[in-house]
Amino acid sequence: MTVHESVTDVLVVGGGPAATWAALKAAEAGARVVLADKGYCGTSGSTAAGGTGVWYVPPEPAAREAAMASREGLGGYLADRRWMARVLDETYDRMNELATDGRYPFPTGRDGQPLRNGLQGPEYMRRMRIRIRRAGVRVLDHSPVTELLTDADGAVAGAAGYRRQAREHYRVRAGAVVLATGGCAFLSGALGTNTNTGDGALFAAEAGAELSGMEFSNAYGIAPEGTSVTKTAFYSFATFYQEDGSVLEGAAGQGGRSVIARELLTGAKVYARLDRADDAAQAAMRLAQPNFFLTFDRLGIDPFTDRFAVTLLAEGTVRGTGGIRITGDDCATGVPGLYAAGDAATREEICGGFTGGGSHNAAWAISSGSWAGRGAAGHALSLGSGRAAARPVTGAGGAGLRPTGTPGAADGHRAAVELVQAQVLPYDKNYLRHGEVLGDALRTLDGTWAELRGSLHGQGADLVKARQAAAMTAHARWMYAAALARPESRGMARRLDHPEQDPRLHHRITVGGLDRVWTREEAAA
Repeated sequence: MTVHESVTDVLVVGGGPAATWAALKAAEAGARVVLADKGYCGTSGSTAAGGTGVWYVPPEPAAREAAMASREGLGGYLADRRWMARVLDETYDRMNELATDGRYPFPTGRDGQPLRNGLQGPEYMRRMRIRIRRAGVRVLDHSPVTELLTDADGAVAGAAGYRRQAREHYRVRAGAVVLATGGCAFLSGALGTNTNTGDGALFAAEAGAELSGMEFSNAYGIAPEGTSVTKTAFYSFATFYQEDGSVLEGAAGQGGRSVIARELLTGAKVYARLDRADDAAQAAMRLAQPNFFLTFDRLGIDPFTDRFAVTLLAEGTVRGTGGIRITGDDCATGVPGLYAAGDAATREEICGGFTGGGSHNAAWAISSGSWAGRGAAGHALSLGSGRAAARPVTGAGGAGLRPTGTPGAADGHRAAVELVQAQVLPYDKNYLRHGEVLGDALRTLDGTWAELRGSLHGQGADLVKARQAAAMTAHARWMYAAALARPESRGMARRLDHPEQDPRLHHRITVGGLDRVWTREEAAA
């Protein structure tokens, strides 16, 4: 098998906002940078598919205090104010940089001041791709990474992958790696999440990293039935209805999605209408999120006057807060040479146990990407010239890549994906959580992991799909193990059998392991 080899200082895995900010800041720090994206950098991922708010708050003490205080209770008081302040500072500076250096066309308010608390994803990512290319970053599009490489001391030393269009395997030796691969939505069909299969978390765990906040992963977005657009902010203007036209009491875009889930579980349809938005709000909504309305326009539906059927799509750790555990201000992971950013990393530091949604997750992507890029560059350059190319490396990948038993069919990934989806997509398993149901699901997933660990494999494009199936299975096991380790309802980790918050459980939960999953309590800030 021919493998294309290359060497760089920093390898960034991913192609969304966190990845491009990491690549840009690593290059500005003097490092040679390669960015490898599963899709086409600038168009793949959830941000590029739509618009997003940004946690952009001017450096005014009262405004900053209000911004931080508003999240603490929602997140079960697991966030860290020091990290909140750092993210607010970094995001403010980087958004202003995007306006000046990136020439992003921010709109202006009635007072003539620029409005920098939101971004149109396609234009944002188009400009970020231009910026990293101008900074000298080498971009490998359609080049999913399949495993990390480690040296004899266990430090991360690059990655291997498969270039889809060239149909060739490749390896990039690097002084440091930034994982910015996004979260995991389990191929649910939510807009822009088809590349978000939890790959980075699997790679990190195989290299020895830990995860945190994985119980905060049962995010479901509202979407018009049969579509993929899970932009949920505007449903705060909605009234929800039963099939007979009566109001579905208790249903809401925020704080009432469980009512929608229960109704859908009966087999009945749920309808919505954005009938609480006045003319000014309607005009502002179309300007802020034009892609939200594309589906309605194509279907001939006026969402402000017409009722339309809705569903809930799983968004997992894309809109949740769990991910790779961060051990330093530079977004190091505890494994030498490995850094994490964006939705691949835990967002507990600023969100605690409640979804970061678009606004906070967007700010985290900008900030953590910038810190991880600088940190990775510093680490790589400290190794000295030629170290990345000279040290012997070994592939760290396991499940789906190196079966422990007799290899099965090349398309075995299809069955594995179906098995994991059966445990994580249904509302009565993942959203409306109950300890007994979680335990049964985890035992099933453990069996799925054992089977795929023994036989799942693939070549070329099938290898990529096999690794995605392994990553989704691992992700689901970490989620449910952490959820069982938190017998209470805190943040978005709601438990039907433990509906109250337990003050004795004011801690974070670290989780890890592959063949055997474990959990550990960690003190909260």
